[in-house]
Amino acid sequence: MFGWGKEKKKDDGLVILRSARAGECGGTDATQDTRAPKKILSDVMTFFCATSVLGHPSDEIKRKYEPLGYVSAFAAPCGEGTFLFLETSDGFRRGGERKRAWTLVKGDIFPTLADIVCKYDLAHDNGYHSHTHGLPENFGGSIDVKYESGERISVSDNQSPVLSFAAAVAIKSAFDKSMAGEKVALPSVDLIEKICFEEKRDVGFTRAALTIRPDGTAVNEKQANYGEKTYESVKEVGAETVCGIKDIIVRTGLLAWERLQYDESGFGGEKTLTFVFCGGETIVVRNNVVVPQEMRDGFFNVELELTTKN
Repeated sequence: MFGWGKEKKKDDGLVILRSARAGECGGTDATQDTRAPKKILSDVMTFFCATSVLGHPSDEIKRKYEPLGYVSAFAAPCGEGTFLFLETSDGFRRGGERKRAWTLVKGDIFPTLADIVCKYDLAHDNGYHSHTHGLPENFGGSIDVKYESGERISVSDNQSPVLSFAAAVAIKSAFDKSMAGEKVALPSVDLIEKICFEEKRDVGFTRAALTIRPDGTAVNEKQANYGEKTYESVKEVGAETVCGIKDIIVRTGLLAWERLQYDESGFGGEKTLTFVFCGGETIVVRNNVVVPQEMRDGFFNVELELTTKN
């Protein structure tokens, strides 16, 4: 996997294995972090994310394993529980139907996942990252696992699978079992009375407040400032649109985001969504929460409804 020409080492321990020429379609950029451990000493896992296409198996593999062509699994501490996300294909063929689910459970899946990492040696290629330009889709995947000790497994390759079938099946089975466990209760979207959006910029701000009426319709009030002048608008919003916003909230687990970890890199500016419920309970969610790739559109789509579409 790593035998590509002369290696060029940098002081930070990064080895450049291959570099694509500028504008080269099909060229590959590949690196190896020589500092990344190939054996993890800690058994206290704090974050797990693994996604991989599993390719075209032989008949022997088909007989040995359940039909599985793709797996994407995410687990992160979430308040008093664990946020879990799982997406899988329905068979070995590429392009098969994908099934997706998320939940917030009271159980702790990390000891099981730590055992799977050891058993299937997921740290074997730790620190290896490869990206082939011009591929029509991701034919590989990525692994990102963090430990209390500060150790980390980080692997990505968009050309080849990063998980074996056995490892993928073990991960799926662990998630299936954990997701069937006792859930942490979240407020019902039907109890939301108001959704507020706010973006703070170096110059100006954008604010929107969607107040939902008992009949399911709503009124959306917006303010936008880009310097000296503030623009204001008020618009009626139909019940069908309000239902669509609630569907986004449920589909992407937005009401659980407040308890998840945040990416403090500052990408995307400072934005918040505040959900106000009957009885006065509030949930405040920032836009830079760490969630599965498949759910990251949740915040943006609600923002779009409040600030642009309505």
